[in-house]
Amino acid sequence: MPGSADRHDRARGQVKKVVLAYSGGLDTSVILKWLQETYGCQVVTFTADIGQGEELASVRAKAEAMGAAAVYVEDLKEAFVRDYVFPMFRANALYEGVYLLGTAIARPLIARRQIEIAKEVGAEAVAHGATGKGNDQIRFELAYYALEPDIRVIAPWREWDLDSRTRLIDYAGEHHIPIARDAAGEPPYSIDANLLHVSYEGKALEDPWVEPEEAIYSRTVAPERAPDEPAYVEIAFEEGDPVAVDGARLGPAALLARLNELGGAHGVGRVDLVENRLIGMKSRGVYETPGGTLLIHAHRAIESLTLDRGAAHLKDELMPRYAELVYNGLWFSPEREMIQGLIDESQARVAGTVRLKLYKGSAQVVGRKSPQSLYSREHATFEADGVYDQKDAEGFIKLSALRLRLGKKARG
Repeated sequence: MPGSADRHDRARGQVKKVVLAYSGGLDTSVILKWLQETYGCQVVTFTADIGQGEELASVRAKAEAMGAAAVYVEDLKEAFVRDYVFPMFRANALYEGVYLLGTAIARPLIARRQIEIAKEVGAEAVAHGATGKGNDQIRFELAYYALEPDIRVIAPWREWDLDSRTRLIDYAGEHHIPIARDAAGEPPYSIDANLLHVSYEGKALEDPWVEPEEAIYSRTVAPERAPDEPAYVEIAFEEGDPVAVDGARLGPAALLARLNELGGAHGVGRVDLVENRLIGMKSRGVYETPGGTLLIHAHRAIESLTLDRGAAHLKDELMPRYAELVYNGLWFSPEREMIQGLIDESQARVAGTVRLKLYKGSAQVVGRKSPQSLYSREHATFEADGVYDQKDAEGFIKLSALRLRLGKKARG
């Protein structure tokens, strides 16, 4: 009987064309060449512009120079924010109470477009550059299979013997693959960036006791160096989504970019955490999410005016589950879509404006108003009113306490 190596070689021979999620960095540049050599197949590259700030023209030129069969570079910033970030923020999603899911929420968008391109060009397979230790391999592949159950997935980090950055650099040199000038010097951090956030992992940060050096941050000033005077920003919402900043209506991508500028200038949005990866290990990461931090504070504030207590509390119960689904790569799962439907239904009356005060790393809610407000000053006032009979509270309290009283009597 043929061995597993023979079966694997035959499977490789069946792949004639593959669509690679391509960043133009060291890993995916090596992967492009490795796929051509190992699988003998055509490689179509796909690069999504989701606000990472890279020079995408050079990414295209590099892929073409390396013999890519076709090169796709697409601006998906608007779709990213409108169809992925905003729906997630309606849920106020925080993984493990802290992480705003900036990396996790980008993967289903990239995977969806990869599958679409694979169908367009007749590719049998898709490939990604995620390692076998991280969450992204799971996020990409769960999305691939949810969208195209029979797609072939190639994950080079689980196949090749290039098990270190040094070996990748050596491979790049042997195959005349251009890499960034500082890549050979082993950059200290692994960085992921998009319009929602920037993340930093690895090297010095692998020791959870070591404070991040100030030089790593790219979107936020150090809070102690932020302006000495606070700034105010007003965010308007309609049906749970932000639509305007300081009275100026903006599209989703432009709005998030504007909030990034405002929050970053005042040192807002830095997070340093140790998180639990789905595969079982803990990892330490540092995140900058200035605009997202402003958004989540503002969205919770407008909900405080417009959501019924029971609806708001149910949302808060569902939020950790929703956040875990996004983190674990289950954006296209039935359960995430079910929860999303419930959340979106709750947002019909979530409209109005929130005012935030930004000062040296903090974003404080200092005002909120809504035409859909459930807040009644007449009922809440400490002054005399004609709408609430305080004597009614006595019966309410006694009925609420009845089971407690009976229980105590039974226990003696």
